[in-house]
Amino acid sequence: MKSLKPSMREKKRYLLLKGDFSKQDIENAIMHYIGALGYAKASPIFISKNVLAVNRAEVDKVKASLALTDIRVTKVSGTLKGLRS
Repeated sequence: MKSLKPSMREKKRYLLLKGDFSKQDIENAIMHYIGALGYAKASPIFISKNVLAVNRAEVDKVKASLALTDIRVTKVSGTLKGLRS
């Protein structure tokens, strides 16, 4: 199977999270605020315990849904290397 061109891939942004939470807490917060369709559009992927990858177009909605809980987004970056520094 031929791989996708870089221009056709889904663009991701990485969110560095801070707070006392579990993966289920994050999923519930996003699902409660933007619903099932918004969750599917955002397509969140857990990179590590405190790093979440989301679709570029849905970053603001995901940040707003997490702001309603005790989870804080400390930094948003386009690359994992930029997030770590």
